[in-house]
Amino acid sequence: MTKTFTDIIPAQSLFGRLRANAPDAWQSYVCHDFIKQLGDGSLPEAAFKHYLIQDYLFLIQFARAYALATYKAEDLRAMRQFSGTVHAILDMEMSLHLEFCKGWGLSEADIIAQPEARACVTYTRYVLDRGMQGDVVDLQVALMPCMVGYAEIANRLMASSDTRLAGNPYRAWIEMYASTEFQDVAKAEIDLLEHTAKNRGGDARIKSLTETFATASRLEADFWQMGLDLAK
Repeated sequence: MTKTFTDIIPAQSLFGRLRANAPDAWQSYVCHDFIKQLGDGSLPEAAFKHYLIQDYLFLIQFARAYALATYKAEDLRAMRQFSGTVHAILDMEMSLHLEFCKGWGLSEADIIAQPEARACVTYTRYVLDRGMQGDVVDLQVALMPCMVGYAEIANRLMASSDTRLAGNPYRAWIEMYASTEFQDVAKAEIDLLEHTAKNRGGDARIKSLTETFATASRLEADFWQMGLDLAK
């Protein structure tokens, strides 16, 4: 049997424990109705297009967060990986996102002209605030639901009998995040968290880190909800 993304995460890794300690917050995110509707193709187009716009604006703040992580890192391995992520977001992912948006009739000018939605502002500034107030581990934990959550969501969708790929307008989105390339990136994020946490006493901080992880997961769920609210 092929192992799923969930299967390859060691239960005793810091990420594995954080997810186990905040099951309700995590499930509210990875099993949100937005995701279920995206999987079966019933998600309203207006909801998805709003998400695409906000996700691009989110990426700008995401790049800033990883730049902050580069500054906060305490060894060259972490600095190189974080700075590589900044480069990947600014020079590759944002361009790919714009290309994807073109297929939905959205130009860069259309996207930039839109203000950040409240859910986008709330989540991204929370992440940056955790990074400014805490250390690199606090920042990483706040970032984890996004990178790792998308990998798990896509993996769940590909494995679900409720998912419809044939004729699904959102198939390309699902397959993009289910790709081996993205799954490997998410796994690398988990490995890097394990590395940095060992140097910053992660085990002794599990309670506060769980609170950060749970809050970030709920804010991710709110990010999905904004699209559904728009379509009502």
